[in-house]
Amino acid sequence: MHIHFLQHVSFENPGTIKDWALENNHAITYTYFFEKKFVLPNLKDVDALVIMGGNMNVEEEEEFPWLSKEKELISAAIDAGKKVIGICLGAQLIATAVSCKVYPASQKEIGFFPVQFINDALNHSFFNHFKNPYAVFHWHGDTFDLPANAQVIASSAVCKHQAFLIGSNVMGLQFHFEMNEMIIEDMLQYDGHELNEEGKYIQSKQQLKQGYCHLKQNKKDFFTLLDNFFA
Repeated sequence: MHIHFLQHVSFENPGTIKDWALENNHAITYTYFFEKKFVLPNLKDVDALVIMGGNMNVEEEEEFPWLSKEKELISAAIDAGKKVIGICLGAQLIATAVSCKVYPASQKEIGFFPVQFINDALNHSFFNHFKNPYAVFHWHGDTFDLPANAQVIASSAVCKHQAFLIGSNVMGLQFHFEMNEMIIEDMLQYDGHELNEEGKYIQSKQQLKQGYCHLKQNKKDFFTLLDNFFA
């Protein structure tokens, strides 16, 4: 299988998704939107599109003009029946690509906080290995309306639409299953000033790092989810 990653900033890379892909001998390629001469893939050459996070928002096309091209690519991939995964900004871009609104959430979530998988999700073959509540890493301030024909998979106290599934080919995850310690440390370096903001769901750097104990289980469970999603 050929998986193509859409990466928006240098410090939010595919992390454990790349680990899973290499373990399973899948081909991987990238579009780096943070480079001036980025290259979009020919959808005929790829089987799956994975859309990463980033510190911009979906409406900042004036500052990041490539966003409009990316939205068109995502829409075309969905229409073509490709497997598509969006993470954080990636999930918001999927929502935008299928004509849903993206807007600021009531509060930011930054750190390790629990999500709750809904009962239907726990009975779904993709997600039936998860247990509630489930602690996972977050770094987002926006949320979105649920796309048409989408199934809510997980919610949190702040964000009703933490994860969704459209059919069996399109999955949006507002939280970050793909994280490892190195990526989080890079995010703290580049965007750590956001931890100084006031908010019930913004952890201190010390609290956040205490959550690293969840990463090993997150990786194991995410690998099972990827096995199921791409089966």
